[in-house]
Amino acid sequence: MKIIKICLAATLLLCSSMTSALTLHEAKQQGLVGETLSGYIAPVTQTPEAIALTEKINQARKDKYKEVAAQNNVSVSDIASMTGKKLIRRAEPGEYVRGINGQWLKKEGVK
Repeated sequence: MKIIKICLAATLLLCSSMTSALTLHEAKQQGLVGETLSGYIAPVTQTPEAIALTEKINQARKDKYKEVAAQNNVSVSDIASMTGKKLIRRAEPGEYVRGINGQWLKKEGVK
């Protein structure tokens, strides 16, 4: 339970706006980047801005995953994977997520 709470806190921190021309939220809403099961984002479209944002966000996430993993004596990949699943579940309608088959899927709203 402690790990889940820590992951939730880390997720909220990671999802906050970054100080760049394009925020993570904006990039997701525009369909430029999407969440993956690995716990990292990936560019949906290969624009320089999407690629740069992806690198910046993923480095911040990796650093945070390492910190949380060390505090809880678990692997970084376990923390990343658990967080990735949560971020995919929380993706908003219209945002892209990468499925287990590697294909991008656009999240649909509740009907």
